[in-house]
Amino acid sequence: MRIFGKVRRRPSASWRQATDRAFTLIGDGRYEDAGALLTRAVDLEPWLSESWFNLALLHKFRHDWEQARAAGLRAVALLDRDSGAPDWWNVGIAATALQDWPLARRAWQAYGLKTRGDQAATSGPGSAPVDMDLGSAAVRLSPEGEAEVVWGRRLDPARIEVLSIPLPSSGRRWGEVVLHDGVPHGERTTAAGPSYPVFDEIELWAPSPVPTWVVLIEAAREADRDALERLAADAGFAAEDWSSSVRLLCRSCSESRMPSDEGDGEHLDPHDHSEPGHPGPLGHRTAGSGSLWVPERECGIAAPAGLVRGLLDGWVADSPDTREWRDLEEVC
Repeated sequence: MRIFGKVRRRPSASWRQATDRAFTLIGDGRYEDAGALLTRAVDLEPWLSESWFNLALLHKFRHDWEQARAAGLRAVALLDRDSGAPDWWNVGIAATALQDWPLARRAWQAYGLKTRGDQAATSGPGSAPVDMDLGSAAVRLSPEGEAEVVWGRRLDPARIEVLSIPLPSSGRRWGEVVLHDGVPHGERTTAAGPSYPVFDEIELWAPSPVPTWVVLIEAAREADRDALERLAADAGFAAEDWSSSVRLLCRSCSESRMPSDEGDGEHLDPHDHSEPGHPGPLGHRTAGSGSLWVPERECGIAAPAGLVRGLLDGWVADSPDTREWRDLEEVC
């Protein structure tokens, strides 16, 4: 029998029992106990890529990236197929967490993805980060706590830059980059047809220095609200009307295929658990079929302290008869 060859055999009953029990413990959050069992499984069947894959998976759950990378590399060394194996995906996540860009590129390529960049810039110490620009996606921040789904831009298969303004309860900021898992939990669809996966955050990868502010504004028309968001974007930052963009969903709804609000302020689906007529992140549904625009809006603004007041004053000055702001507070 070859330990590191391609020969495979059915794992022993002891291996299966240890592995099954370990994943039951993982489901209960008992990672230390699960680790002892998965280590025993590796000792029982060290020639099985699954033994090392399962151990790497546990280290990923624990955010022990050095160990996840080491176990993941043992797993891929024993693979019996050339591409598409989830073992390589987990190696890519661990390498990205550690900013081991040569290994991250190798992992994504071995999985079957194309990466950009020339060899000189992407190999060796100090190599450039993976940059694949995979388009838009949604990410669930703090999936084990007070979860919130926000929109972002996928930088590579394991990182998303947050482009929404998260609520203060998430502890996250606009412009942060989060590490995310590879299996989507839910989907958001749009009226135009495209659908976008919802990935679960693993951890914060790169913080943002830009604070989050909450402000109550009076906007007589939707166009006034749009003008504030446009003004912030033109300054290189962001404003978001939480009164329109935030929905409260149960976990089952959030992890299913859901229509996106697309910023139009209308939430007509039966899964919206917020209360109509109450602007703000805890009950915002201010518009529906035939209903009227509500001038009072609760907005999040992501901008430096030295800019945010001037931005709001400039917004009011452009149309003082229809615009007003008050109660500015830094919240995150």
